[in-house]
Amino acid sequence: MANKGQQPPYLHLAELTASQFLDIWKHFDADGNGYIEDKELENFFSQLEIARRGAGVDPSNAAFKEKMTEFMQKFDKNKDGRIEMSELAQILPTEENFLLCFRQFVGSSAEFMAAWRKYDTDRSGFIEANELKGFLSDLLKKANRHYDDKKLQEYTQTILKMFDLNGDGKLGLSEMARLLPVQENFLLKFQGVKLTAEQFNAIFTFYDKDGNGYIDEQELEALLKDLYEKNHKEVDTKSLTGYKQSIMALSDGGKLYRTELEIVLCREPML
Repeated sequence: MANKGQQPPYLHLAELTASQFLDIWKHFDADGNGYIEDKELENFFSQLEIARRGAGVDPSNAAFKEKMTEFMQKFDKNKDGRIEMSELAQILPTEENFLLCFRQFVGSSAEFMAAWRKYDTDRSGFIEANELKGFLSDLLKKANRHYDDKKLQEYTQTILKMFDLNGDGKLGLSEMARLLPVQENFLLKFQGVKLTAEQFNAIFTFYDKDGNGYIDEQELEALLKDLYEKNHKEVDTKSLTGYKQSIMALSDGGKLYRTELEIVLCREPML
C-alpha cells in the first residue's frame, strides 16, 4: 500500500535493481490489484515528471492531461488505460532490465508455456517456490544473461514477492505469465472467457469424443473457435493459431490432457 506522505522511491535513479523496481510497483499500485490506474496513474506520471524534469505538472492542467495521453499511447501496449507490471518494465531503467531480460528467450507465449511445463512436474498449475529458482536460472541461461547466485536469489525473491500474494509458497501460471510482454501474454486474451468448473467439464467432455482424457490439436482449434463465438468475441486465424500453439506447448506429445487445459480456461486450477 502506498504511503501518500512518503516520497516515491528510486524514480530518480538511472538504473534500478529488481527489488527497487518492486518497491516502486508496490508504492504506486496502492490497492494491490496488479495495475497502476486512475488516480494511481496520475500520481505515478506526476512523480515521474518531477524525478525526470525536476518539476511536476498540476493534474488538473490541460497540459498535464495531454502529456499523460502521449505517455499512455507510447507505453500502454494493450490500450486498456492502465499500466501493468510488464509495461512498467518498459518505462523504468531496470538493472539488466530484470523483467525484460527473459524475453530474448521467452519471446512468445508458446516458449513460456514449454518452460512452465518443464517445472510444473505434477501438472498442478503451480510452480512451488523451491522450483522457481531453477525455472528462472533456465530462462536466464537461454537468454545468454550472466548472473551469480546472489543475483539469482534476488530475482527469485523479488518474483515471489510480486506474485505470491497469499504467501502459500507457490505461483500460478497466469501470475507468472505477467513476465511476458502484454501483447504476447495470450492468457490475457481469455479474460472474460473464463469458465466455471462445470462449464469446463461439459466442454472438455464434448470435444473428448472417445473419452480417452485428452484432446488433440484439431479438436483444440474447434474448441477455441466455438468458445470465442459463444462469447461474441472476434478472433482472426493468425491469433487463433498462436493461442492454439501456446496451449499445445503444455501438451504431452500432442495430447492435451484435462488438467493442462484447466489452467488456461478456468480461473483457478480445479482441485
